[in-house]
Amino acid sequence: MSDDVITKVQDILVELFNVGRQSVSLETKANDIAEWDSVGHLSLWGVLEEAFEIHFNIVDFAEVDSVRAIVSLIEAKKALTSLSSAER
Repeated sequence: MSDDVITKVQDILVELFNVGRQSVSLETKANDIAEWDSVGHLSLWGVLEEAFEIHFNIVDFAEVDSVRAIVSLIEAKKALTSLSSAER
């Protein structure tokens, strides 16, 4: 996992949910952060899409509920984007 992606996701969670950095690790799950409720989840996805310049689909949105899963998904989507660009 890329340290850059991990750090950026952590920064987003810290700012969006107003939590201390020490409370956000790869093992952090949605239910570990009170503000990461259904409305917070919607906000998080919008911020992530903008920050990483990628688009998530509804399946991504529904299945991902941890920092580790978010980072893995972002890296997978970025890799697919890179492959698609290279094929052009």
